[in-house]
Amino acid sequence: MAGDTRVLLDTNILLAALIAPDTLPEEVKAQLSDPAHTVYFSAASIWEIAIKYSLGRESFNFRPEDIQQLAMETGFTELPLVSDHCHRIADLSWHHRDPFDRLLVSQAQSIPAYLLTTDGLLSKYSDLVHLVALK
Repeated sequence: MAGDTRVLLDTNILLAALIAPDTLPEEVKAQLSDPAHTVYFSAASIWEIAIKYSLGRESFNFRPEDIQQLAMETGFTELPLVSDHCHRIADLSWHHRDPFDRLLVSQAQSIPAYLLTTDGLLSKYSDLVHLVALK
C-alpha cells in the first residue's frame, strides 16, 4: 500500500487497534498511523459490537458508543452504511456466511479500500482483502 490509500478495518482489527495495539504487526501499526492513509471503521462494526455487547458475555464488555468515540479520537473515519454498499452482496459467492463480514467486503469493494481482517476466508473475495495475523 503506497500513497493516498484507503483502509477499512474489520471488527477484530478495529478492536485490536483501539484496545490492544501491541497485538498488531508493526507494518499494520505504521499503516494506521500514516497520514497518507484514510483509515475507515464501518458503522456495521459498531452494529456488530452492539449485538455482541447485548449478549452479556464477560469476555466482551465493549460498549459500541465507547468504541465509536475512541475510533474517532484515534483519527479513524467512520464509514456509514449506505444502500450502495449493500448491492455487491447479492453477487458475492458464499465463501463466508457471516453477514457483517460479507458487508465489510462489499463496502471495501464499493469505496474501494483495502480490508484488513483476521479472517482468512475473506481473502477469497478480492485482492483488496489483506489478512492480518495478530500477535
